[in-house]
Amino acid sequence: MSKPHNIIWHDSSISKEARRKQNNHSSFVLWFTGLSGSGKSTIANALAKELYERNIRNYVLDGDNIRNGLNRDLSFSDEDRSENIRRISEVSKLFVDNGTVVLTAFISPFIQDREMAKRIVSEEEFIEIFVSCPIEECEKRDPKGLYSKARKGEIPDFTGIDSPYEEPISPDFTIYTNEQSVSEIVESILNLLEKRKLI
Repeated sequence: MSKPHNIIWHDSSISKEARRKQNNHSSFVLWFTGLSGSGKSTIANALAKELYERNIRNYVLDGDNIRNGLNRDLSFSDEDRSENIRRISEVSKLFVDNGTVVLTAFISPFIQDREMAKRIVSEEEFIEIFVSCPIEECEKRDPKGLYSKARKGEIPDFTGIDSPYEEPISPDFTIYTNEQSVSEIVESILNLLEKRKLI
């Protein structure tokens, strides 16, 4: 979709750098991608709590929550999945501009959509975290009962069953939720952020 010619970007009177200085920390996106039930939301929210305790302003953008509001008009077709990611990428970019750390928990199954998200946010402010977990384990957990419904044909186009999930080729970080505890994973991500001097 092309942009109308009569829309012009209006620069803010407060810069991203000024907001970061006020917050006393950098701003960036932690993009958690993985199968349904892999633990994306669990890890993102546990990390968010730890960042909050360290006085680091952050916000979790969760896939189901976003589809309850902003993206409730979208289906799970490939086209709408891409639009879902485009919209949340633009929202994430606004949060980063506000000096906030963003934690997104989206299946985001397609490589090209995650690459689009990185371009929208900017590569320097985008950290892709692959939440690795065998689909067999995700199905055992099945916290929302979605795999069971998908196996019965009640949910079409379900990622991992009849719609593909494309694993990241070179993510910034990989976590293994079937092998590590939540606290271990959170600590490892914090170590990564400290090593990169982001927190």
